Amino acid sequence: MKFSVEQDDDIVIFTLKESRLDSTKAADIKAEFLILCQPTVGAFIIDMTSVEYCDSAGLGAFLLAHRQLKEHGAPVILVGVGEQIMRLLSLSQIAGLFDYYDTVQEALDDLQQFEDDNFTDDDF
Repeated sequence: MKFSVEQDDDIVIFTLKESRLDSTKAADIKAEFLILCQPTVGAFIIDMTSVEYCDSAGLGAFLLAHRQLKEHGAPVILVGVGEQIMRLLSLSQIAGLFDYYDTVQEALDDLQQFEDDNFTDDDF
């Protein structure tokens, strides 16, 4: 399974570098998500720009990340989700669990804006 991981402070960016996320790769992805989705993570971005196909096992990996982070209030953000995968998320009735952006930069900008909006002088 080809992927990369970047960390920017408490934001983890997981980039899938394959066109398929199916049952042959989902177990490896889940193992990585268990390692990465720790309580110190403020947001988990999954860049799916290269992914053209995803099956229910792939969705299971996204759900695992969501379960790991929801108790800490950290969002799981899906980036570059194609039409087929969005249909699968909708049909599975789990689309509402995630935030969506077209690019990683858009997600980072929005997270920064949210942080700026919630930062006041009272925080000192």
